[in-house]
Amino acid sequence: MSLHEITKVRKDVVRRSLRVRSTELLTPRMRRIVFESDELEGFDSPSPDDHIKIFLPANAGETPVMRDFTPRQWDIPNRTLTLDFALHESGPATEWARTAKPGDPLGIGGPRGSTVVADDFHWYLLVGDASALPSMARRLEGLREGVPVHVVAVVADSAEQQSLATRAAATTEWIVCMDDPRQQASALRDALAAWPFPEGDGFIWISAEASVARDLYTFVVDTWQHPAAWVKAAAYWTHHDTEPEAAH
Repeated sequence: MSLHEITKVRKDVVRRSLRVRSTELLTPRMRRIVFESDELEGFDSPSPDDHIKIFLPANAGETPVMRDFTPRQWDIPNRTLTLDFALHESGPATEWARTAKPGDPLGIGGPRGSTVVADDFHWYLLVGDASALPSMARRLEGLREGVPVHVVAVVADSAEQQSLATRAAATTEWIVCMDDPRQQASALRDALAAWPFPEGDGFIWISAEASVARDLYTFVVDTWQHPAAWVKAAAYWTHHDTEPEAAH
């Protein structure tokens, strides 16, 4: 493997039928749901920011609503898959997750592909909003022991701050800001401008509302002159949506 290799992995999309096993409220706005199914045999998600499609139950004759979610955890021997649902003001995924109970069905598909980042960078920077927290948590859990990583996360209020486990040498900066993308972009950009940029090669991961992700990508690549190949910026939702496409 070459230094700082970033590999694209393509997979055949597999549809699976799951049922709710248990639910847990992580924060007032984040609900964890554990699913179970014998069809999870062979499921794999190599990258922390993989997406699967969920297919919400629909009435007869209706087209199922689809949303993108990050697989938070999975346990193939026990045939379980865990998803974290951000509970927004409205939207079909939010409404389904609020009332989901053991035995309720859910269809999934994917992941279609993965972007696997080698854990050999000198440091990491993870930036995002509440919709990015499941991906952030997965990446933190997978980083090698002692590697420096700085997390900048914007949440609606202090009650939404989560405990993020990692072996890495992590620092976390929580920013309380409402869901307005302009305010979020300004708050996150100010936080990055004040951050003491480290020496060495670093990988930067940004996930937020589309305009916020674009703004921060431009700041990192144009202002910091950070190599674009070592930056991934993903639009997890757009402001006109009733809820994030990847509410994770």
